[in-house]
Amino acid sequence: MSVELPLWRAIGYFRVLALAYAILRYINSFHDFLHPVSGWIYLGALTLWTLASSRAFAGPHRCTWYVLGTDLAFAVTGIVMSGIIDKPDRIHAGAPTLPTIWAAGTVLGFAGKGGWKPAAFAATVIGLANILGHGGITPDNIHNIVLLMVAGCAIGYVIELARASETVLTRALQVEAATRERERLSRDIHDGVLQVLALVQRREGDLGDLGRLAGEQERALRALMAGGPLPAQGAGGQESAEKDLRQLVGVHADERITVSAPGTPVLLPAHAAAELAAAVGAAVDNVRRHAGEGARAWILVEDEPDAVTVSVRDDGAGFAADRLGEAEQAGRLGVSQSIRGRLRDLGGTAELYSVPGEGTEVEIRVPRKGQ
Repeated sequence: MSVELPLWRAIGYFRVLALAYAILRYINSFHDFLHPVSGWIYLGALTLWTLASSRAFAGPHRCTWYVLGTDLAFAVTGIVMSGIIDKPDRIHAGAPTLPTIWAAGTVLGFAGKGGWKPAAFAATVIGLANILGHGGITPDNIHNIVLLMVAGCAIGYVIELARASETVLTRALQVEAATRERERLSRDIHDGVLQVLALVQRREGDLGDLGRLAGEQERALRALMAGGPLPAQGAGGQESAEKDLRQLVGVHADERITVSAPGTPVLLPAHAAAELAAAVGAAVDNVRRHAGEGARAWILVEDEPDAVTVSVRDDGAGFAADRLGEAEQAGRLGVSQSIRGRLRDLGGTAELYSVPGEGTEVEIRVPRKGQ
């Protein structure tokens, strides 16, 4: 409803200003009326109603049809009273009604509440009141009725378009959020399956560890297929704590992989650090699987004031420029989801540089702002 609130605020201001204008007009001309006291009584009641209903005109939920019906009744009553308490010669000369332009606020309220059709209804009722109760069919009455009808219908139509656009935007954001969640589940399943396969290939761990990991991947896969959420990892209080990225990345160091990091802790929020470390792990896994048996790799962690950058470089076989696109089309998510997808969710970037026969470099960068 944020798109509509400024318009409702403007309608509320308009009603108050229009009331002040009607009172000033009456002050200057009440001595010309046949029954000026009746006019003062009406304007007093109109003032009380305008002030009492000002909170209702703050938004479409508060402004009920009952409130709008009462508002329309005040407008019609003032118009009809003007034809009774004013002098006939003044009415034929085009003298304004008691509520004057305040009646336009009623039409705008109907437009904001229900669109152009209720606005057209309110404008028609007020127009008939002008014709039947104040002056009949005159050029001034027809001119005012047309202006009221056009303004009410135009604003009502704009309100309908704004609501439809907001509904479409909300739906698009929901679809995007669902898509991101499924991408996250896909990444977790992808990484977990690779972990299981790595244990099988190296014949490390006992059958209990292998069964536990396989069970976790089965549950995650079922959650992905059912569209359900993956169980959260870790306690909620630990998610907001900071972690040292060096410790998470350092586990990849071995005889083939060298890790270089600053001498001081590289602190990031727990979620950002875990996702960044998982992206580095996916890059390292690609080195082990695709760079070649004798390839070496180097991991460099850089702690900058505005960002944290981790580069993973190897001297392996490399790959052609179109290899990543072919892998993504084939359903292999190592780069598109496990690396780039994670960094996109963190607001960071992941750039890959590779030349066949000259190795590969993955540069991962996460901004500190907003983490």
